[in-house]
Amino acid sequence: MTTDEKMRAFYDAMLEALGPQGWWPAETPLEVVVGAVLTQNTNWKNVERAIANLKREDLLDPVALDAVDAERLGEVIRPAGYFRVKARRLKNLMHLLADRFGGDLDALFALGTSSLRETVLGVSGIGPETADSILLYAADRPVFVVDAYTARILYRHGMIESGVGYEDLQSLFEEALAEDVPRYQEYHALLVAVGKDYCKKRAPRCDECPLAPLLEDGQPVTEIV
Repeated sequence: MTTDEKMRAFYDAMLEALGPQGWWPAETPLEVVVGAVLTQNTNWKNVERAIANLKREDLLDPVALDAVDAERLGEVIRPAGYFRVKARRLKNLMHLLADRFGGDLDALFALGTSSLRETVLGVSGIGPETADSILLYAADRPVFVVDAYTARILYRHGMIESGVGYEDLQSLFEEALAEDVPRYQEYHALLVAVGKDYCKKRAPRCDECPLAPLLEDGQPVTEIV
């Protein structure tokens, strides 16, 4: 089985075993954008609590987020952890939106995919995974999101070497799969589910994993990645 064939087989196996993940859970594109910033280094339950706080304080709005004092914003999003850092990053992004696009998310999303990605990545504190989450889930662009779970799963299946960079890992998926936003969204969500519940850093549950039938001789590679 070639790497491309295995990439496609991964998707079918995970979807059959786990079903659709319904990801990203949000009511609006702005909520996706905010959630993408807040979910760094924390679990989604904490992000949900922080977003609920923003709604209660009438702050889930680009203009309000740009105007609010960073210290106050940090207290509101405290459940998401690293709240001072995340408050600065969120305000940086909202300031870009207010300053260059009149606070209109649709105006930002009117940019071409490469320009949009470059613009979002230009915001201090926004890295590739966060930027691509915004593009894929909020702007519906065919940009595959990869993360630590993705790298761990592929490494343990002997498909990549340790230390493969973000862009190279992303290219593996984008070259193997046809451009398809819903499929990209579902695939990423399924990889997260497998990474969290089966392909754990320590004590992986390989025998129960939906991807176990796709392991080959000498796999999984059990070193932590």
